[in-house]
Amino acid sequence: MQWESVIGLEVHLQLATLSKIFSGSATTFGAEPNTQANAVDLAMPGMLPVLNEQAVRFAVTFGVSIGAEIGMRSIFDRKNYFYPDLPKGYQISQFHDPIVGQGVFDIHLEDGSIRQIGITRAHLEEDAGKSLHEDFHGSTGVDLNRAGTPLLEIVTEPDFRCAEEAVAYLKALHSLVTYLEISDGNMAEGSMRCDVNISLRPMGSSTLGTRAEIKNVNSFRFVEKAIRHEIERQADILEDGGSVVQETRLYDPDRDETRSMRSKEVANDYRYFPEPDLLPIVIDDNYVTTIRDKLPELPLAKRARFLDQYGLGNYDAGILSSSRALADYFETVAAECTNAKIAANWVQVELLGLLNRNELKIQDSPVSAPELSALIKRVLDNSISGKIAKQVFEAMWQGEGSADEIIEALGLRQVSDSSALETMVDDVIASNSAQVEQYLVADEGKRRKLIGFFVGQIMKTSRGQANPKMVNEILTKKLC
Repeated sequence: MQWESVIGLEVHLQLATLSKIFSGSATTFGAEPNTQANAVDLAMPGMLPVLNEQAVRFAVTFGVSIGAEIGMRSIFDRKNYFYPDLPKGYQISQFHDPIVGQGVFDIHLEDGSIRQIGITRAHLEEDAGKSLHEDFHGSTGVDLNRAGTPLLEIVTEPDFRCAEEAVAYLKALHSLVTYLEISDGNMAEGSMRCDVNISLRPMGSSTLGTRAEIKNVNSFRFVEKAIRHEIERQADILEDGGSVVQETRLYDPDRDETRSMRSKEVANDYRYFPEPDLLPIVIDDNYVTTIRDKLPELPLAKRARFLDQYGLGNYDAGILSSSRALADYFETVAAECTNAKIAANWVQVELLGLLNRNELKIQDSPVSAPELSALIKRVLDNSISGKIAKQVFEAMWQGEGSADEIIEALGLRQVSDSSALETMVDDVIASNSAQVEQYLVADEGKRRKLIGFFVGQIMKTSRGQANPKMVNEILTKKLC
C-alpha cells in the first residue's frame, strides 16, 4: 500500500533575553551547574514570578513578522507534571489564550516551488532544568540553570508531507528568528529544539492516522533522519497488520533509530488551569504597531530583492539572504567592487568554504568585506588573475596583510604588457613546432585543446602571472 506521511512540528525557541522569563537570573550558556538559579527558579516557598517584558516583546515580534494573529489579551497557565528537574511540580506556560495565534509561514523548496505552512500558535513558557546522567555512578544530577529560561513554542499545522519540507521550514524559521535577533537559534546549545509529530495514512485518505511524537531533536540533519526512520517504522507496522501506538519517542543518532520513551500525554493529563500568580498580559495597538515599524527587512523580502537588484539566481539569492550578517557582508562587497555576480561567487565559494572548514561564523571572518572587495577589484582591473587571487585570499586569511601588500610583497602582479606577452607567445610557438603543425590542420575542437596547451606553457613560464585573456588573443592571432 502507498502511504502518505502527515507531519507537524513544535519548535521550542530560547528567546535572547538577558534574564529569565520570571526571575532576574542570567541565561548565559555553559555556566557551572546551579550557578544561575535563584530562589524563584528553585521554587522556594513564598517566591512569586515577575514577567520579563522583553520576552513578550520578542514573542509579538515573531507574530507580527509572519502576519499572525496577536493575542491582545493572553494568559499564563499551569501545566502540571512531575519531573526532578521541574522544582515547582508544574510549568508556567500558555494554553487557553496564547500570545500569538494563527499565521502562515512560506518556505522555498529545492524545486523552486513555495509551500505555505500553517502556524497554529506560538506561546510563551518557561524551560525546565536538566537531568544529568553522566559521571554520577548510577545516580542522576539536576542542573537548574535552564529552569525559567524563556521559550517561545511555535506549533505548526500537520502540513508537511516529507522530511525535506520539514527541514526547509526549520532552516527558514532559523533564518527568520536570527534576522529578528529574538534568538541565536543555536541548536547545539539547545536554543532551538524540535518535537516532530508523525502519522501515516493511506494515499488519498483524509483521515489522520495515530501519531507518534519524537522529542527534542537538535539538528537539521537529525530531524531529517528521524522522520525518515519513523515513517519506515510506522509503515512496517501497518503493512504487517498492526496498529501504531500513540507515544513519545526519542531519536538515537548513533543507531539511527527512534525508540519508545513513554505513552503520549494529552492536555487533560496536565490539568491545565490559569496561573494565579500572574496577571493577564494586555497589550494595545500602539504596542504592536511600534514593533511592526521596527522590523528589519526579512529573509523572503531580501531574497526577492537580491533576485531583482543584483540579477542573482534563485540558489545564490537563497544562500546569501539566509543570514542577516552574511547578506550584509555580501552587499558591502558588491557595493564596493561594483560587480554583484563576482562578489556572490567569492562570498559563497572562497569565503564560506574557509569559514566552514574552520568552523567560523561570518562575524568571525579574518577577512572583512572591504578587504575582500579590494581583492576582487584587483581581479577586475587585471592586476592579478582569478587563480592568483585565490592564493592572495589564503594569505589574507592568515593575516599576512592586505591584497595590495601581498601582491607587491610576492611579486604577483599580472603581466598585461602586450609586448612582453608577445615575446612569451613567440618563444612557446618556436619551442613547440609539432603542436603548431597539428593546430594548423586541426578541427575546431582539437584547436581549442591545443590553445589550452599553449596557454598552459605560457602560464608555467610566467609563473601564472600572464594575463590569460590577452595570451589567448595573441595566440589566436599569431597561429592563424
